[in-house]
Amino acid sequence: MPGNGTVTRSTLRQQIADALRDEVLAGRLQPGQEFTVKEIAEQYGVSATPVREALVDLSAQGLLDAVQHRGFAVRAFSLDDYRDMIEARSLVTEGIFHRLATEGGAAVLTEPRHAAALTAVRRRGEEAQRAAAAGELNILIGYDLRFWRELSAVFGNPYLADFLHRLRVQSWVCTVQHLRRVTDLKGRLWAGHTELVDALARRDAAAARALIEAYNTHSLDLLERLAAG
Repeated sequence: MPGNGTVTRSTLRQQIADALRDEVLAGRLQPGQEFTVKEIAEQYGVSATPVREALVDLSAQGLLDAVQHRGFAVRAFSLDDYRDMIEARSLVTEGIFHRLATEGGAAVLTEPRHAAALTAVRRRGEEAQRAAAAGELNILIGYDLRFWRELSAVFGNPYLADFLHRLRVQSWVCTVQHLRRVTDLKGRLWAGHTELVDALARRDAAAARALIEAYNTHSLDLLERLAAG
């Protein structure tokens, strides 16, 4: 990653954090793997300061653990952690459903700019579904993260959107270590993205809740079976 003078330190910090997060999601940085600020700085050809800041950011997001006198390590999540993530995700999405049932939620869906945003979210969902059906995990993760971030942003609460995005990144970090051991993921990954968008567009909170519940059950069951070997 070049560190030329046109790139601000904060931008470089974010670029490094994004690159390392992608390395974890791609399985190239494994749970428990340790590294130092110096090693990452040399890998990307940058100074230590933005690297240290990026690693601190990823630690704050729950993706890394600081190892005293040794640097950082990729956090190893357990099945219990994943169960807690699902519970937290459910509470956040419930906030979206609650807003949907209000007059404000109805107004969101009738405004042209929000209707256009929901259409864009649905396109993300279509791409995520295609990737899930094909078992293309890297593509699925990218579209899935964009799908949920943009979907939660449609309903106008940036704090919920940011919190849900963090939870979803953590969820993927937890699951990829198991999913990448499977040689063929075709048809094994959840692909209800467009159904969820359509339910929200109809303001059908009951259908949306049912889809989320089925998704959580499917995901947890798959992870438990993979973890058990």
